[in-house]
Amino acid sequence: MGRYFNPAQISLAGSVFQYAERLTSDYFRLSPEKIKAHRYDVKTLAFLEEHEVKQGAFAHLCKYHYHKEEGQEQGFHFYRICLQDDRILDAVERAHSFIRLGPLMVYIAAHELVHVVRFDNGETEFDLSVDEKRQEEEKVHSITRDMLQASLNPDLKLVLDCFSSRYHIGDMFL
Repeated sequence: MGRYFNPAQISLAGSVFQYAERLTSDYFRLSPEKIKAHRYDVKTLAFLEEHEVKQGAFAHLCKYHYHKEEGQEQGFHFYRICLQDDRILDAVERAHSFIRLGPLMVYIAAHELVHVVRFDNGETEFDLSVDEKRQEEEKVHSITRDMLQASLNPDLKLVLDCFSSRYHIGDMFL
C-alpha cells in the first residue's frame, strides 16, 4: 500500500498547479484562454488507475482520447498528470529537510505543464522512442529551469540544483 497526500498536501498541489500554469503561460506567452485550451487534469496516487502508477517517477503523463457519438463532431484528447505521492513524499523525507514539498511540487507541476504545452503545440510527439524520450526530458528540464529562474528562492534553487545536469533527484533519493 502506498503513501498518499493528506488533505493539506492535496490543497498545496492544487495551488502549485495554478501557480505553475501562470508561469507556463508567461513563459510560452500564452493568453489565459490559450493556456486553458490545453486540456489536462491532475490526479494524486489515491485516484490513479493501475496503468497510471509508475515507479521511478514523481509524475507520469498519460494521454487520453475522448470520442463522441457517431455523427457528431470529432472527439478530443486530454492529458492526465498522475502524481506519484509516495515517491514525492519519500524524496522529501529522505532529503532530511533540504528539499521541501512546496518547491519540489512547483518544479514537478511546471515540468509536466511544459510537456503538455509542447505536445499540444506539436513541438514534439507524445509517443517517442526511448532515445527520443530521453532527449525530450533533457529539453523539458532545461525549459523548466529557465522558466523558474524568475521566481527563484533558496528552497526552489536547491530543487533546481538537484535537477541540474550534475544531479538528478531520482538518482539522489532512490
